[in-house]
Amino acid sequence: MISAFANTWRIPELRDRILFTLAMIIIIRLGVHVTLPGVDGTVIKAYMDSLAKMDPTNAAAGLTAMLQIFSGGGLQQAGIFALGIMPYISASIMIQLMTAVVPKMARLAREDNGRQKITQYTRYLTIGIAVVQGYFVSRTLLHPETMPYLQGIKDFGVLVPDPSLLWQVLVTVTTVAGTMLLMWIGDQMTERGIGNGTSIIITVNIIASLPGALVQAWRYFVTGDVATGGANPFRALWMVGLIVLLLVVIAGTISLTQAQRRIAVQYAKRVVGRKQFGGQTQYLPLKVNYAGVMPIIFASAVLSLPPMMLGWMFPNAGWATKLQNALTGQGTPYYVLGALFIFFFSYFWVATMFQPSQIAEDLKRNGGYVPGVRPGKPTADFLDFTMTRLTFAGAIFLTLTFVLPALVGAFTGLQPGSLILQFFGGTSLLILVGVVLDVMRQVETQLIQKHYDGFLRKGKVKGRYDRLAQTGAAASKTALVYLWTVVAVLVVVGGAVWIYNKSH
Repeated sequence: MISAFANTWRIPELRDRILFTLAMIIIIRLGVHVTLPGVDGTVIKAYMDSLAKMDPTNAAAGLTAMLQIFSGGGLQQAGIFALGIMPYISASIMIQLMTAVVPKMARLAREDNGRQKITQYTRYLTIGIAVVQGYFVSRTLLHPETMPYLQGIKDFGVLVPDPSLLWQVLVTVTTVAGTMLLMWIGDQMTERGIGNGTSIIITVNIIASLPGALVQAWRYFVTGDVATGGANPFRALWMVGLIVLLLVVIAGTISLTQAQRRIAVQYAKRVVGRKQFGGQTQYLPLKVNYAGVMPIIFASAVLSLPPMMLGWMFPNAGWATKLQNALTGQGTPYYVLGALFIFFFSYFWVATMFQPSQIAEDLKRNGGYVPGVRPGKPTADFLDFTMTRLTFAGAIFLTLTFVLPALVGAFTGLQPGSLILQFFGGTSLLILVGVVLDVMRQVETQLIQKHYDGFLRKGKVKGRYDRLAQTGAAASKTALVYLWTVVAVLVVVGGAVWIYNKSH
């Protein structure tokens, strides 16, 4: 595996793609820390410093998981990337569901230039969603006490010194522009970089919280200087156990994510001229976790709406506060409802995306059949029955992944909202595993094409092949030089600003 990483720099095209992707990642992380116009950055800095010192047993110590995933902390820091890539993800999901449900959209997807039209509709819908969310971001900055992820920020000063209608318009336009810039960067990374650009943006946002989680874990389990009553050598064993558990969970997640049921398909023999076609056996792979991470994303999004609405509509009501706490990861109702939503969305996703009748018809048209099953409707019923059982197993796996942080927190004394537990399950872990496998699969494909060994001596890394297509050439040498020059200037300016703030 080490030799495979070394060989990646011996292939010019692959090296250029990796350098381009790294440069874009740096730009994304720098943009998160650029504060919106009209927002007092010193208040944000003081508030973020207080979060770093907060008790990790408190659920408020961990920033909201969905916000961290899709905005990378930009919403908490009131940056130009406050909305992150979430509007584009929401628009893509809505368009994808419409393609499966609306017949006109389904016909458009099968046309030659239909995909370009669908992509265009997705971007228009992204702008609309971003405008609405950008407006609510401006309202939230005016009244930060109504949102859980900004509780207590008023103790450090006034976040918006000079609020006005013009300021709200400016913040809305800026956040929309930031989302569109992220969407463009994601498209560029997909075409000229390595891996799927949107997935990499989400992954980078998740990894950005890893250093803070490690620091909190060290302070909580080893030094014992926060809410632990002093250092305790036995608590350090908990951290060793958590590291071992993390490795086991990652290995299990990889295995179950790649697990599939292979349906044997036999093709009838036919003679065309002097050549004989068919007669061989192929396999139709049905993934156990066919829906991927989408059910957890949908469930988390649905569960996040009631607390936000309660905070806006009933900010001072006692019953609303109790219900809000129960639906923000601090109570059993959150996980019970989450499990139910995961099962519902798992079957909903499979029902809309998996078409057994179409698959059976394609097999029959090409002379293929499942041994022991008659072609046509019996084959469709067999595939539907098989996928139903696989979906049940996949939904159980997703549910266990969803509740795993709460189970780990029950034994360690950490609340499920703690930043430390974010990497032990839920959306973050599934996205990390999936994206890393996709990138490794794409790099391995490039290595094998250039007659180098892949990452594994035996077998190949499995990934989602629908994410491996690259429609554009790698960035030119001149473009890379200019790009890295801009990155270097931004890093130098950012370092100078950081040193200036430290000295004052």
